[in-house]
Amino acid sequence: MTCETPGVRVLICPDKFAGTLTAVQAAEAIAAGWSAVAPGDELVQRPLADGGTGFLDVIAAAVGGDEIPVPATDPLGRPVAARVLVAGTTGYVESAQVCGLHLLAVEERDPRTTTSYGLGTLLAAAVESGVRQVVVGLGGSATNDAGAGMLAALGAPVLDAAGYALPYGGAALTAAASLGGVPRLRDVQLVAACDVDNPLTGIHGASAVFGPQKGADRADVLLLDAALEHFAQVLQALPTCPPGLAALPGSGAAGGLGAALLALGGRLISGIGLVRELTGLDAALDAADLVITGEGSFDAQSLRGKVVSGVAAGARDRGLPCVVLAGQAGAGRREAAAAGVTDVHTLVHHFGNVDDALARPAEGLSALARRLAGQWSRT
Repeated sequence: MTCETPGVRVLICPDKFAGTLTAVQAAEAIAAGWSAVAPGDELVQRPLADGGTGFLDVIAAAVGGDEIPVPATDPLGRPVAARVLVAGTTGYVESAQVCGLHLLAVEERDPRTTTSYGLGTLLAAAVESGVRQVVVGLGGSATNDAGAGMLAALGAPVLDAAGYALPYGGAALTAAASLGGVPRLRDVQLVAACDVDNPLTGIHGASAVFGPQKGADRADVLLLDAALEHFAQVLQALPTCPPGLAALPGSGAAGGLGAALLALGGRLISGIGLVRELTGLDAALDAADLVITGEGSFDAQSLRGKVVSGVAAGARDRGLPCVVLAGQAGAGRREAAAAGVTDVHTLVHHFGNVDDALARPAEGLSALARRLAGQWSRT
């Protein structure tokens, strides 16, 4: 009489590998590698996102729905193809599709002039589709205009004291005096999904913390912070705007888009919390023997509210091993272990160089997964 060894139940739930693979593609590559070595194991794929790039792909994979193509514009006003996901009475929009830093070359980054106008175009399309609620994924933005461009696309351009529309970008907001209309939202409820709790202004604000990665130098940061502080007072004139807007947690998300959405009566929720709920991540964790997650760069920020930290914490709470596969890693081993990470493997270490890690990420993830299957599988 023979007794079969039960297979390992592996939960594969990575974030995107920014600039190379979506979360869905990363999960597929990992699953393919593991299956090549241990085809009898049970693999469950739950690609994840926290509100930034890849948010819409992950939501679509979880809930289905219909995708509406929308011609929009990028942070410099150039045409870009985007889409809105409609599932029942809820529309989903990803701000990074039109405001994303990945849409600009390094030399094009200038948060003084980049605009969120494209997001307003997406919101208008979502509203016109007939939904009652729009969930906006925030993150990875190249903009720092506190949603001024978005408001213009919704019919409420920012005006100066003479009644003229301001040019796009955060720097121009120093001259903001009023809004030239009421945003056309047809009573649709707005929800901002993100995992950033920064205020709009100050040393922890949108300009000071995120401005430098968008191309701002020290002088730019000071200019933009003052401009957003001034613009927050203009937004306070909206009847739906909560008091103390500039200091509210999350108002600094995505270059101040959080502030604009709050001023329009929206509410903020956790991006990874929403994705966790829609993808059934907790139930999948309950049934798993091993968890594999990952992202392009596993660093100190990964352990502060990002996808990987949320997954690792869930695994830790259940006593499960959690392995991180990353493009490169900078997080301390002790900090990672405290967060619930059992082990970390990187593409840079696998290939021996950064160029191949960037050029062949799916191949590398599959190879790392084959190695893990050899270590962890019971079959």
